[in-house]
Parts: sequence; C-alpha cells; structure tokens
Amino acid sequence: MGWVDYWCNAFTPDRVPLWDASLAAQGVPLVLRSDPEDSFAEPEVMLARMRECGIDTLVLPTCDLPPHADVTDYETFAARLAESADLAARFPGCFAAAWSIDPGHGMQGVRRAAEVLARDWVVALHLHTHSFDRRFDDAELYPYYALASDAGVPVIMQAGTSGGLMPSACGQPIGIDRPALYFPEAVFVLSHTGWPWVEEACAMALKFPNVYLGSATQPPKRWSESLMRFARGGGRSKVLLGTGFPLAGHRHLLAQLDDLEISDELRKHWLDENPHRVFAKLPAA
Repeated sequence: MGWVDYWCNAFTPDRVPLWDASLAAQGVPLVLRSDPEDSFAEPEVMLARMRECGIDTLVLPTCDLPPHADVTDYETFAARLAESADLAARFPGCFAAAWSIDPGHGMQGVRRAAEVLARDWVVALHLHTHSFDRRFDDAELYPYYALASDAGVPVIMQAGTSGGLMPSACGQPIGIDRPALYFPEAVFVLSHTGWPWVEEACAMALKFPNVYLGSATQPPKRWSESLMRFARGGGRSKVLLGTGFPLAGHRHLLAQLDDLEISDELRKHWLDENPHRVFAKLPAA
C-alpha cells in the first residue's frame, strides 16, 4: 500500500484560470504550486507523478455545480461527478471521490448523497465548512452524519479558519465534540490542521477514537510545535497527510517530509495505515 492524499482538488489545467480569478477577486495571499512538475496536469501526467511519489489514491472532493456558483465559491474547484467517474473508470483504484455536501439542501441533499455513495469509488462525504457557516454540531448536518455512519464512509471537513473571505468561527474543532459522541460509528477528519485552533483539534483527535486530524494545505514546515509533538507521539495513529492541491504539491510535501528525518514506521502511519483505516471503501492493497 502507499500514500492516500485525502484531499486533492480538481487538478486538470482548465482549473488554473478559475483559481487565478478567485484569488484576484478575494485579494487573499494564497500561493498556488507553479512548478510544472508539481502543479496542474492532465490525468495521465498526474498518474505518472503519483507512481513516482508512491501515491496509491487521490481523493477528489466532488459535487454538482450550483447554477449560481461564481469564481469565489468552493464548488467551482471541486471535481464534477462525471469527471471523477471518468477517472475512476479509466484508472481503477487511483482516483476516488468525496461527495461534497450542502447542508442547506435538507433531505433532498441527503438522498442525493446516498445515491452518489452507492458508487464504489465514492469513499467519503466532504464538507467545505466555511461556505455554509455551519458549526460541526449544526442540526442540519446530523442526517449526513447518520448517512456516513450507515454507509461506512468518513466525513472530511475543513477545520480552523478559511483561506477565503468567509466566517471562521464555524470551523472551531470543538464543534465536533457532540457529533463524535452522538455518532460513534461515524469517522470525522478535521482537515487543514484546525489552525489557529490546532491544540483544540489535537485534543478532539486524542479524545475520540472516531476523530482524525488532516493536514491538507498545511505541509510540515507550517506545523506548530504542538502539532508536531502530537503527530510524532500520541497522535501518530490519528494523522492524515493531504495536499489540498494546488495549495501544496505532492513532491513539495514529500520533500518537506524527508527534511523531518522521521522513521519509516511514522511515515507509514501518516501516509498509508491511517488513511486506509479511515477510508474503508478503498482497496486494502
């Protein structure tokens, strides 16, 4: 088995103008990967990169594009269902989808999510938290948590602040406290390290067997001392490494991981064993 990147946004070159337009419209100081060896690519090129980097699977947030979406909405950067279906069919096991939900859609959205999860290559639910300004314990999310529990898939959610101009308080990690209690068979991944509430995110992952901490968009050089202690110590079995591509690249992240000079055992936990435990629908090998 190899690395599972649990959050990789749509990676084909047609998304470049959308990212450029979104960052310009919001005026946020985010930097995309520009190295052609580690940036946007056609599927065949990305697959070759994955093999060179020891990546088994990229998990792509995937959703329908709302008719009102513009360049600042997250749905623009997620993959479309047809895109993910094509990748999963052409390259079995290499690409999977996390269905990105809109809690405002009520039971219609839950039924749509259930229908999508029936596909074997859809391996998670996904929540771009700040787009909807709902805390993790908002009642509108509970039907989705129940669905995830029944379907045996994790819920990946952005925790912490948002890189875009959106409210941040909804992403406080403590919000997962009640859902983790009420849905013990559901698995929750608090992504983006929970920054600036990193210690709170670590506390939730230590407290609950069904809560994990993901690092998407935050390569190791950005990790706080407390997060590094957690990831090397008591939280070694609760950490997932992701890129949040294109905000971090695969070669970029692995180079920083090499600089840490961590043990092979720890590397295997972060890249391989932990995500394969979380994503029960992925092939075991």
